Amino acid sequence: MTVEVRPASEFEDVRALLGPKSPQANVCWCLSYRIPSKLNRELRGPARGEHVAELLRSGAPLGVLAYEDGAPVGWAAVAPRADTSFARNRKIPHVDDLPVWSLWCIRVRPGHRGEGLSHALIAGAVEYARAQGAPAVEAYPLDNGDARVDLTMAYPGLRKNFERAGFAHAAETTSVLSGHPRVLMRLDLR
Repeated sequence: MTVEVRPASEFEDVRALLGPKSPQANVCWCLSYRIPSKLNRELRGPARGEHVAELLRSGAPLGVLAYEDGAPVGWAAVAPRADTSFARNRKIPHVDDLPVWSLWCIRVRPGHRGEGLSHALIAGAVEYARAQGAPAVEAYPLDNGDARVDLTMAYPGLRKNFERAGFAHAAETTSVLSGHPRVLMRLDLR
């Protein structure tokens, strides 16, 4: 197995990880934290994918994709916090005024889980943010201890995986997802 993580640039590869099976379906497309909530509610069906395609064309940082033997198998969303709803989120605090990047979604295709791809995606997202001049990367993973997490709700990642990647606990949050508290983890890149 050869895994390569690189910045998302090809729409069809992003669609393979984030798009719906049915073009009319209203799936997230990893937009819910990226765009204002009003726009997020207004974009329906194919308009969601079209918005992602436009973001890709604009050169906005979206995230990274993991490729296994040339096929897209994993996704991690990473962008400047100022460009996300985390900039205004009342449940996830700001530690300081540093212009951090946020890493908020990790997705691995079924059939490829348990191969360490989430670790490769975290590392790839950090390297991408570093290359773009990010002074630090924050994540808001679930602090689930040893409790099982529903895979559909594990998208923010798990605290232990971020600790393994060198992130440190920076703050508690009041955000809870699928019954698990979320914590603010940070990796300083300076």
